[in-house]
Amino acid sequence: MEVRVQNIRKEFGRFPALHDVSLDIRPSELIALLGPSGSGKTTLLRLIAGLETPTEGQIFFGNEDASKRTVQQRNIGFVFQHYALFRHMTVLDNISFGLKVRPAARRPTRAEIRRRAMELLDLVQLSGLEKRYPAQLSGGQRQRVALARAMAVEPNVLLLDEPFGALDAQVRKDLRKWLREIHDQTSHTTVFVTHDQEEALELADRVVVLNKGAIEQVGTPDEIYDSPNSPFVFGFIGQSNCLNVRVTDGEIWFEDRPLGLSALGEPDGEAQLYFRPHDVELRDGCGGCIAGLLTTSRRVAGTRHIEIDIGAGHPHIEIELPPDKAGGLDRTRIAFRPTRWKLFRSGD
Repeated sequence: MEVRVQNIRKEFGRFPALHDVSLDIRPSELIALLGPSGSGKTTLLRLIAGLETPTEGQIFFGNEDASKRTVQQRNIGFVFQHYALFRHMTVLDNISFGLKVRPAARRPTRAEIRRRAMELLDLVQLSGLEKRYPAQLSGGQRQRVALARAMAVEPNVLLLDEPFGALDAQVRKDLRKWLREIHDQTSHTTVFVTHDQEEALELADRVVVLNKGAIEQVGTPDEIYDSPNSPFVFGFIGQSNCLNVRVTDGEIWFEDRPLGLSALGEPDGEAQLYFRPHDVELRDGCGGCIAGLLTTSRRVAGTRHIEIDIGAGHPHIEIELPPDKAGGLDRTRIAFRPTRWKLFRSGD
């Protein structure tokens, strides 16, 4: 099912939660709404679900305007962060619930409901637990039941609101991989909200980055990470460094020296140079480089994170190096140059 969000504005009282948001979600796509708290991602999800009504704009399911339709009429599958399972019902009854409460004309037979629920139990790898109650399950198992219940009604769109937010790190990692596999098998059009950038980049076909009620960028995980289109996206996705620099005659200067980085076509003037900690090369001297004093060095998994003081008035710079390259560093002075970077101007 294709979903089109068209010029949506949503206000709560006089507070604009979303303003002029448009988004096309393709059939069978797994899309992530990513942003900090207050960016509008959950509001957008609730508008798609029909749990909120837009102040302005429309939402289409296929060619049909769904803006005035209820949640039931939209046939939405919804998975919440805190499971929202019925504690007094068994796993099987929880999964079957959406089918059992359908109007008689659309309700499957009891045997068909059980068959469908048992198939979903197998799909979410919980076969044999159908007689248990939610209190007898782990957090990860409860979330699997919640997903199976959402899929039981064969929804037009599957919506997930921070589905792994209440789980510990290892369970989250396992369930991310599992959710992607489930999606590839079922091909539901799926939208999920997360503030976890790693989760969004690992799971989604495309990522929608929101900030202050507006969409900053939409793209594949590679596009969002490698080609951020604004300082906000560069700073929000992954780790980044930012330096105030100057462009002069197609070259980038830091303080009183050129960095050996070409900026042909860029107008002269002040700019901000953004680069990732791992997109650097060490230099022997300081001809065309940035230099500073090593302040901290710590091992993080397979890399060493090094913090460098490059002088008063500038933020400390963090770079990442393989441990074998970091081992012989001079502890008093390090020189480096970005290998991949992007320039932004004030107002970008």
